[in-house]
Amino acid sequence: MRSGVSAVVLAAGAGSRFGGGKLLAPYRRRPLIEAVLSELREAPVDEIIAVVGESAGDEGERLRRVCTLYGARIAENPQWQEGISTSVKRGLAACAPDARAAVVLLGDQPLVGETAVELLVRAFEEGADVAVATYGERPRNPALFARGVWTMLGEELSGDEGARKFIRRHPDLVTEVACDDVANPADVDTVEDLRRLEERSSTSDAEERRRA
Repeated sequence: MRSGVSAVVLAAGAGSRFGGGKLLAPYRRRPLIEAVLSELREAPVDEIIAVVGESAGDEGERLRRVCTLYGARIAENPQWQEGISTSVKRGLAACAPDARAAVVLLGDQPLVGETAVELLVRAFEEGADVAVATYGERPRNPALFARGVWTMLGEELSGDEGARKFIRRHPDLVTEVACDDVANPADVDTVEDLRRLEERSSTSDAEERRRA
């Protein structure tokens, strides 16, 4: 059954603090972005759109290839250096004409998972214009935006802050969705961040084996 919801994965950043190549760095024996895309394949979304920048050479081609292997449609963002807001706008513009909403995710948050997306879609189906995942009662990613707010969102987005400022400005539109028990918003900015996530995953796997 179609949900009328598109998934927009922001994957256009340079990853300068990481040293480049962040989304292709190995996480649990596969590229980091695969952890996000594989979860979305099971989520209640009709399409996956990966917004990418102008990565040159083999790295750029490999990123596009990984995304398409998971069924994502590529949306090029030639303005990616102007900030994450340009990628959000580009992703929304690339959504199918009949999309009723879009859930926006970051390509470097491998622990968000399909259940968080499902909860946001459920909130939308119950009438939310904007549904935002919260952790410890703090709004984080991902976030869902009904088509009715896309124009206003696009007008207010600027620079490298994404939709955070828009969400703060319009609390009357926002439905907060607690995701503490189903997801983790940890992102990867540095090699050390990735190492910590690997260690956390290894610990979780070991605990599950002990309980089995």
